[in-house]
Amino acid sequence: MTLLLDTHFLLWILTEATRLDEFPWLEDHRPWGVSPVAFLELQFLGEIGRLEVKTPELVDAVLADRRFVVDEPPLLVLVRAALDVGWTRDPFDRLLVAHSTARRVPLCTVDRRLRDRHSLLVRELR
Repeated sequence: MTLLLDTHFLLWILTEATRLDEFPWLEDHRPWGVSPVAFLELQFLGEIGRLEVKTPELVDAVLADRRFVVDEPPLLVLVRAALDVGWTRDPFDRLLVAHSTARRVPLCTVDRRLRDRHSLLVRELR
């Protein structure tokens, strides 16, 4: 795993909401890392009505898709790394940044708040 996708990037790829040719360098980083935190965030977004998503089916689709690898660091590792991410109150962003930090892999995100504060980012998106 050479990068970790944030939740929105994962969703864009799965729903083809963005064309992968807009990010030609992304192919060089396969398989793409996915955090279980992203699955929980998608479920939450569905529950509050911001997305229509069937998360169990989505998880199964990601697990079966060779383009992705689900990385599962121990929860204690994530929590310890998240303790140092006091600049965001979004628990999902905090855990995704912590995951990236703990694994020492860049986070693939277009979220400006994360890009301004997190040091491990995919360079091609800068």
